[in-house]
Amino acid sequence: MLTKRIIPCLDCDLKVPNGRVVKGVEFKQIKYAGEPTELAKKYYEDGADEIIFLDITASQQQRETMGDVLKKVTEEVFTPICVGGGIRKVEDYINMLKAGADKCSTNTAAIHNPDLINEASKVVGSQACVIGIDAKRRYIKNPKKNNDKNIIETEEGYCWFDCSIYGGREFRGIDAINWAMDCQKRGAGEILLTSMDRDGTKNGYDIELTKAINSAVDIPVIASGGGGNPQDIYDVFKKTDVNAALAASIFHFNEYPIPIVKDYLNKKGVNIRINH
Repeated sequence: MLTKRIIPCLDCDLKVPNGRVVKGVEFKQIKYAGEPTELAKKYYEDGADEIIFLDITASQQQRETMGDVLKKVTEEVFTPICVGGGIRKVEDYINMLKAGADKCSTNTAAIHNPDLINEASKVVGSQACVIGIDAKRRYIKNPKKNNDKNIIETEEGYCWFDCSIYGGREFRGIDAINWAMDCQKRGAGEILLTSMDRDGTKNGYDIELTKAINSAVDIPVIASGGGGNPQDIYDVFKKTDVNAALAASIFHFNEYPIPIVKDYLNKKGVNIRINH
């Protein structure tokens, strides 16, 4: 049985020279959460299995990922790090890996140019190619009229999942399930799946979305968006069998530190890495 991973996420921007960590609700209502290096160091010491570092304005601002901030983080943090935001070409993957990242996550650029996945996976390996999918529910009344979409029945009604780009600022009408399968065929090694409807709400993960994507691909899926307490993380592991769960607010604001979450999961029988 594979060990489940607990992953804190650092959503960063460059409102200050050394970067800042922020947290929003449904990709809006952004508020300050801390300083990247200090938070990453804390999570490393707390036993995070991985840290995801997302430059949330790089793609929208058409600039490179904050490599200098990443270098400072990796000088003090020895947990695997995945970096995303502004990764637009193979050279960006190479530069981020040289700066200390273990993986790179791409969303906007991959949707604009799907061949980037093929090219990057050949150069840096599938294990370093993570595809970020930020998905939003689109409810419909008649599922029979949407043959090109994967329609899921939920308690709230029938819906499909629409992929967003530029940090949730734009949609292209791309079905998230079809896109995830295409990414796997092209060589992606992992999916970072975020529910836009649950992001920052602490109302629990979108189980229907997560289960649908996880069932459609064979590569690992990281569930993101909505984790509000240890029970939510337990639920997404048990109801969807995803490989990892990502959370931000509960860690940033010290509501449920990583050791507390891991202890809870361990007592519930989840195969988790415990620091001693």
